[in-house]
Amino acid sequence: MPVNKSKDIKELKKFDVDLAFGQQWEEYIDDVFSGAKTIEVKTERHLWHNTGNICMEVQSWGKPSGLDNTEADLWVHNLIKDDELLVSMVFPTKKLREMVDDIKPRTVMGGDHNASRIKLLSLRKLIDYMLS
Repeated sequence: MPVNKSKDIKELKKFDVDLAFGQQWEEYIDDVFSGAKTIEVKTERHLWHNTGNICMEVQSWGKPSGLDNTEADLWVHNLIKDDELLVSMVFPTKKLREMVDDIKPRTVMGGDHNASRIKLLSLRKLIDYMLS
């Protein structure tokens, strides 16, 4: 919803448009931190910085889990290196599922007793997908 509804380019003020756009996303982030959005948080501290992959569990003991089972609005994926948070990536869960389906990452078994089906999502491919 633009602040300045004029079609005359001379009347349009970039500040007005930028302000409205910025406020829209400030409200979104406020919803995230106020609890209006539900969040699933996963944190990786091993291997990702060597392999370039992040792990997304989709099944455990033969039942949907993780990304395939969460009802959360948002998926937060934290990457830890040297015991420090390097980055937190926040995805709308539905969009992340679409990206994972399109990227088609390699699937492996892992976790306790190798009972979890895990998708190994290349960070490079994820970034390339977002840039395309």
